[in-house]
Amino acid sequence: MKISKSFLEFLESRGQFKPKEDLFLGQALYYELRHFRLPIIITVLTMLFGSIGYMLIDNFSLMDAIYQTGITFTTVGFGEIAPVSTLGRIFTITLIVVGFATFTLAVGTAINVVTHGQISNIIKVRGMLLQIARIKKHFVLYYVNDYTIEIANNLRKNHIPFVVVDPRSDLDEIARKHKFPYYYQTEPHTELAIKRVNLGMARGIITLSEKEADNIAIIVSIRLFEQEHRKHRPYQIISSSKNPSSADKLKKLGANSVVVPTRITAQRISTMAVSPDLENLLESFLYANETALDMEEVFVPKYSWMVLQRLKEADLKEITNVAVVGLRNKEGKFTAMPKDEILITAESYLLLIGRVNDLKYAKRIVHRIEAPIELKIVEK
Repeated sequence: MKISKSFLEFLESRGQFKPKEDLFLGQALYYELRHFRLPIIITVLTMLFGSIGYMLIDNFSLMDAIYQTGITFTTVGFGEIAPVSTLGRIFTITLIVVGFATFTLAVGTAINVVTHGQISNIIKVRGMLLQIARIKKHFVLYYVNDYTIEIANNLRKNHIPFVVVDPRSDLDEIARKHKFPYYYQTEPHTELAIKRVNLGMARGIITLSEKEADNIAIIVSIRLFEQEHRKHRPYQIISSSKNPSSADKLKKLGANSVVVPTRITAQRISTMAVSPDLENLLESFLYANETALDMEEVFVPKYSWMVLQRLKEADLKEITNVAVVGLRNKEGKFTAMPKDEILITAESYLLLIGRVNDLKYAKRIVHRIEAPIELKIVEK
């Protein structure tokens, strides 16, 4: 055993052998169930020994020998299916004793595994990991706090799948309390943990730890994983920071968006003080979950039919019933309430406001190569 283990370690160090990753805890489950090997082996050997014994001692047929061994070994008390000699009865008594001992060993093993082992927890976690492996286009939320809980509630209301990851021991209790559909307790920044939350099929990640070092570790780990496994489709990474200077560092490390809670709180309070009507409007139409009105920034790719079209020529308002309230060009210059004569350039962003279904339709229109038929009808 030691020789084979050393040989495997030698091959691994030489790069010629790499153990298969236990993504779904199959190896851990096998490790817990290994205690049942001895009772199973004894049962099989006893059935074999009993069947051969009855065939040799009392000339039973194969099927009768197996049946007689089974009812004797399990001590069900059905009696003898054919006359048994004195030697056969001694053999039967031996089988009964062995059967009782094996049954006692099996029960003791089961009790020991259930009470002292981790089999129930492994089965539960394995089931959760198999469910997570089936979801797509989800967000992975790292570290549980008040922000994460609120974000999880909003994602659930908008039917966006998500997985919550945190190393804390009470994550199971928190998940039940706040109705997290998918969650996993582990150290988040390890490569195995990243694979187990099905990050390959995820839309993006949100890391909102109160410790900046945790956010940095997550961002760097995700970007390294992205370079190795998903270069063609970068992740959307959203994080938080306590101060603006740290926010800039997180963006340089790879975060797409970094939220500074103190800044946002100050902006909201300032809006309430200066323009209370505007704040009420935002609360009623944009921040509320029940309203159908929404706002979205839509990317204009190079192949879009809208490139080098004027805003009035695109006529998104007439085709999709959404309003263009802003335009940001490739250089990052933003134009609020753009005029009809403004030119739409490649790799720019259109800030649209409208109903949810209309925004989805407008996004599909913008990403088309050819002008939609609806535009030709409008022009006529």
